[in-house]
Amino acid sequence: MAKITAAQVNELRKATGAGMMDCKNALVEAEGDFDKAIEVLRKKGQKVAAKRADRDSTEGVAIAKVNASSTSGVAIVLACETDFVGKNENFVALANELADVALNVETKEAFLASTFDGMTVAEKLIEQTGVIGEKLEINAFEKIEAPFVGSYVHINKIAALVGLTAKVDNVDELVKDIAMQVASMGATTLSYKDFDPTFVASETEARIAVIEKDNIELGRLGKTLKNVPQYISMSQLTETVLTKAEDDAKAVLKAEGKPEQIWDKILPGKMERFISDNTTLDQEQCLLDQDFIKNEKLNVAQYVESFGDVVVAGFKRVSLG
Repeated sequence: MAKITAAQVNELRKATGAGMMDCKNALVEAEGDFDKAIEVLRKKGQKVAAKRADRDSTEGVAIAKVNASSTSGVAIVLACETDFVGKNENFVALANELADVALNVETKEAFLASTFDGMTVAEKLIEQTGVIGEKLEINAFEKIEAPFVGSYVHINKIAALVGLTAKVDNVDELVKDIAMQVASMGATTLSYKDFDPTFVASETEARIAVIEKDNIELGRLGKTLKNVPQYISMSQLTETVLTKAEDDAKAVLKAEGKPEQIWDKILPGKMERFISDNTTLDQEQCLLDQDFIKNEKLNVAQYVESFGDVVVAGFKRVSLG
């Protein structure tokens, strides 16, 4: 039997992250051969991974990385089974190292096939499954490229990337603010212009049905009823719709006896309220139409415009669960 030294055990621990006894046992089984010992640990990981294949890996860490020139960014989720492992500093360090590798590829498939510590990323995940004893996997991989890219990570649970069309003055502040917006408000698309008309029609019907149902109960309780919108997106507010809304507002002003010469001062506010009441889907899901989290008097598009000749080219968001 080959004599296993403490130096050999430490070297294997550094290379794999496995525990001391696991490394010693692997070296004993491999008769001191370092490469064979790594293979022993990898096979142990495969066995553990097979046993835990049906487990849910909903904990872990979300990481965002941007390259040195700020023109490319990646966001990944390295997932595990428990919050205890997800907060472990070695696990977080592994996630950051993996994200560095992810920066250099374009797809999740290419990422998993990339070389990491003398093996592929996929093999590393299996190895670490054996080391940690929990199912590990990459639950999310998102890449973005733009003239300027920034990121924001919220307590390692949510990671966001934002691409801008230009590098303007105070661009670091701008891109971080928009990435924070993406992380906290969960937009799914950039603009209402991206919506499929069928989706908007279906969502409108569903939302109206929910409000009408709520109003039945509110009426029974003698409480104020909720406003039932005719529309939920700017994509539905055609010129004809807006003209009718303005005509209706004028009719109300006339019925209230308001002098016609002051209508021009009142109508903008009424139209603004009409648009706000009938674009709830945009405000929830469209980044540019959301209220800006640091100043709700502005929407995100208006905040971006305040920085000059720049617009949001795109964004990505990953999160645990």
